[in-house]
Amino acid sequence: MTQYLVKKALLKGDIVIPASKSHTLRSILFGSLGKGKSVIHHYLPSTDTQAMIEACRLFGATLDVSSERIDILGINGKIDQAEDVINAGNSGIVLRFCSAIGALSKHPVVITGDHSIRHQRPMKPLLDGLSQLGVSTTSMRGDGYAPVIIQGPITSGKALIYGEDSQPVSAMLIASAFAEGPIEIDVKNPGEKPWIALTLDWFDRLGISYENHEFKQYRLPGNSRYDGFEYDVPGDFSSAAFPIAAALITQSNITLKNIDMSDSQGDKELIRVFQRMGGIIEIDEHSKTIHVKKGSVLTGVQIDINDFVDGITILAVVACFAEGETRIHNAAIAKQKECNRIQCIATELRKMGAAIIETEDGLLIRKSSLKGTRVNSYHDHRMVMSLAVAAMGAEGETCISSVECVSKTFPTFMRDLNALGADIERLL
Repeated sequence: MTQYLVKKALLKGDIVIPASKSHTLRSILFGSLGKGKSVIHHYLPSTDTQAMIEACRLFGATLDVSSERIDILGINGKIDQAEDVINAGNSGIVLRFCSAIGALSKHPVVITGDHSIRHQRPMKPLLDGLSQLGVSTTSMRGDGYAPVIIQGPITSGKALIYGEDSQPVSAMLIASAFAEGPIEIDVKNPGEKPWIALTLDWFDRLGISYENHEFKQYRLPGNSRYDGFEYDVPGDFSSAAFPIAAALITQSNITLKNIDMSDSQGDKELIRVFQRMGGIIEIDEHSKTIHVKKGSVLTGVQIDINDFVDGITILAVVACFAEGETRIHNAAIAKQKECNRIQCIATELRKMGAAIIETEDGLLIRKSSLKGTRVNSYHDHRMVMSLAVAAMGAEGETCISSVECVSKTFPTFMRDLNALGADIERLL
């Protein structure tokens, strides 16, 4: 089990932000479902990416992977069967999207994953939605979690799905686009809307027809087909949040490259929240760079975080260094991510001396003086990086457990932050 030992630091310099995980996984899946050849450039080389690659191979697509690109020969939207059990690893996207895609086949498809996937990532909303479209769905342990067995095919019909988590909704939309006939989807309590918009942005790019009525109702004609494409994956805003936050709390000057503000990722709202808190952040849209300047005086704010809920752990850290009080709300879905992020970030930051209280749907944080100690990552990549950032502004040394999971989104995190002047040591 690998650990990080992190000390207080002052940062300076520039780094290139890694490619977006969400775009990487969608581009691989859509390339695999297309007709002919697709090429994905500058993808994120991560454990989730590998899980999606292997899943698409099992569905029949041919993927040739090199360090800079993925060449894909697609299956033209036709799923016959999966050659083996699909292992989603730690990826909720692979779990939900490939379960729904498996419903296009008349043969059973089995999907499982790691401990977090099997116990922390609910499948009931998606299974219920697919069942309404005539798909046979089974949670093998009867608890609404993976492993699951899916047997279609989807033909046409109407389904109601709960939408607090965006992934089951995106999964239903993608599968419905390739179904044999028209499908109508009603969504109750739609949440995380920017991530649905990201999926629909891919529909627009590929010419997939759909109707979207305020994220509450969708109509898709089905039988979508499109030619292969080339795509250059943009930088990941959720990954960019960690060095930005580190610079803000350590009063440092840094520059981040590969940041396209015109991209549809919902997590770019994090940058605006940091600015609202008083962060001095300059955006150069032409050169796709962000400059974080020292001299910020951070102040607590109220944050409705539902549109960018993955940012809750790093915003909680920044709030510890902001004057007054920060209230983060509308974050209940964060309890069903890789860990219960509301409870876990509160527990670990309290170990460091934070004045932080869990609420029913979020966190209440007051300015605190953090001190280094031993903290637990819960095998969650965003917990690892958030606690590392907290340690950069804390007195003393902080030891973070189980850090291998950073490979999920930011495999070069330690190297890149150390290049900026951070003091992060890997301990075996």
